[in-house]
Amino acid sequence: MSTPQAILDNLVVIASDHNGVDLKVDVKHALQEMGKYVVDLGPYSLQKKVDYCDYASEVGQIIENGEAGRGVLICGTGVGMSMVANRYQHVRAALVHSVDVSQKSREHNDANVLCLGAWVNSSADNLEIVHTWFGSPFGQGRHVRRIEKMTPHSADSIVFTNGIFDIMHTGHIQLLQFAKSFGGKLIVAINSDRSTRLIKGEGRPINNEQDRKSVLESLDCVDEVLIFDEISPSSIMEKVQPNIIVKGAEWSSEEVRRRDAIPEHIEVKVFPLILEAPGKKYSTTSIVERIHGT
Repeated sequence: MSTPQAILDNLVVIASDHNGVDLKVDVKHALQEMGKYVVDLGPYSLQKKVDYCDYASEVGQIIENGEAGRGVLICGTGVGMSMVANRYQHVRAALVHSVDVSQKSREHNDANVLCLGAWVNSSADNLEIVHTWFGSPFGQGRHVRRIEKMTPHSADSIVFTNGIFDIMHTGHIQLLQFAKSFGGKLIVAINSDRSTRLIKGEGRPINNEQDRKSVLESLDCVDEVLIFDEISPSSIMEKVQPNIIVKGAEWSSEEVRRRDAIPEHIEVKVFPLILEAPGKKYSTTSIVERIHGT
């Protein structure tokens, strides 16, 4: 039986070299007080010299395998630990010596491994860094596409997105390119003319379903286009069985998952909405209004 995702997300693996043993004990207690499940990989003695590479590799492999949500590594400076950990796929190890960098490494970089220097800061300062790091959420928004550019993706995955795609604009193109960046087959599902009218009202779509399908199929980033006749794409998603669902939205991935009841085994990626002017997002509706002079 696989470990529930909620537990994995709250599971922290921690390790150090001999220089970080005392700080590791303090960090472990602090994490437990924060309600984290902590697995201490060692070492447990100051007297025996060990190689930081071995412990950083162990944590890196666990994060790469998806067996824990976060990791903490401690050595004299944290530099060696960060170098080794970042050799593993899906690891974003941040070397952090200040509270400000701690917060930014989570908000901007979605760091999942924290590397600390036992020689650089006092225990109290390092614990403040730990509390800030674990208390800071990923900022989503514009940071998402940057993180995905340095994240490895399987060429065998099926990526799914949906929409009306009536009059194509910059926001549509960037969404589709973002979806294709996940490396797999990109399937785009579009609302039929009938379901578009139910959503948008009479007079829409401007372009019929076959024309919209043809335009999308002409794009290099799109592998297949499907037409569905319902308001919601739930039925067609069940048939496609995607590995990744991409949505253009102002919500976080977890908010989208809850809103659309997307199963836990499917990854949800959110592409931030593109603005054509401050406070004004790209939309087909606004283009139609400009054409009509309204």
